[in-house]
Amino acid sequence: MKIVSKLIILLLLVASCKSPEARKPEQVQSGSFIKESAERNKKLNERERKRIEDIMSQNPEYDYVASESGFWYYYHTKVEIDTITAGFGDVINFDYDVKDLNGNVIYSQQELGPQTYAMDQEEIFTGLREGLKLMKPTESATFLFPSQKAYGYYGDNNRIGTNIPLMCRVTVNSIKNNE
Repeated sequence: MKIVSKLIILLLLVASCKSPEARKPEQVQSGSFIKESAERNKKLNERERKRIEDIMSQNPEYDYVASESGFWYYYHTKVEIDTITAGFGDVINFDYDVKDLNGNVIYSQQELGPQTYAMDQEEIFTGLREGLKLMKPTESATFLFPSQKAYGYYGDNNRIGTNIPLMCRVTVNSIKNNE
């Protein structure tokens, strides 16, 4: 009898130690969210590019240049002889304003005041940083930035909302080389 009861206890212990079956996921996530997001971004970029192209075609008096970085610009004042452009750490003093593509002022030049920026060492939105690298002292240009080159999805948490393309007129007052 002792052996039978020990055998029953042993069988119960072995049977109770079986691990439960793993649960199957209720919903399998695929890459569909990323694909949908990429598709939305492609459509947004296409709409913004078309809007910028419309602005350029409505203003044929300006000689627009397409940058390698994905924005467009034209010069009000272009300096041909000076070859100084800003490099890493150079300090640029400049004035600028910010408008939407309809020309509505978001931030005026007077409100922003003269800016001083150490190239690639301080925070500034991508398009403006890349635009400043193209400019020489005393040059003035207007840039048309698609939203991904401006403040993108997040805006500036103030007056610039989500996915707003921008127009900025920029004048470089001086560039001091960091040597």
